[in-house]
Amino acid sequence: MDKIVLTNMQFYGYHGLFPEENKLGQRFQVDVELFTDLSRAGKTDNMHDSIHYGQVYELVKEIVEGEAKNLIEAVADLIATKLLATFDLLDACLVRVKKPDPPIPGHYEAVSVEILREKDHE
Repeated sequence: MDKIVLTNMQFYGYHGLFPEENKLGQRFQVDVELFTDLSRAGKTDNMHDSIHYGQVYELVKEIVEGEAKNLIEAVADLIATKLLATFDLLDACLVRVKKPDPPIPGHYEAVSVEILREKDHE
């Protein structure tokens, strides 16, 4: 399966369980992998036969910088749900939401969740 990949998109949002996260906010990094058949786009060289990654970026930005959620699991699920509903050519998507600075002690690069969702083809 072909895919379009956007990596390490950077946003500032207010998601988290702790009041300081909702008040002060923090950085979020998002990766998406968009699974679709790109053979037609490769032959026609026409954007209508692919997924516009600029629009993908704006959709993700709107969600991450929008209404606060308690869990990054909910953020990732909302991103996947909206991507699948918005882009007709999208068959499945993998979404990774990373919190590089969560308010927990320890030494690590980030905490993250990763979800894979497929379009229901009924």
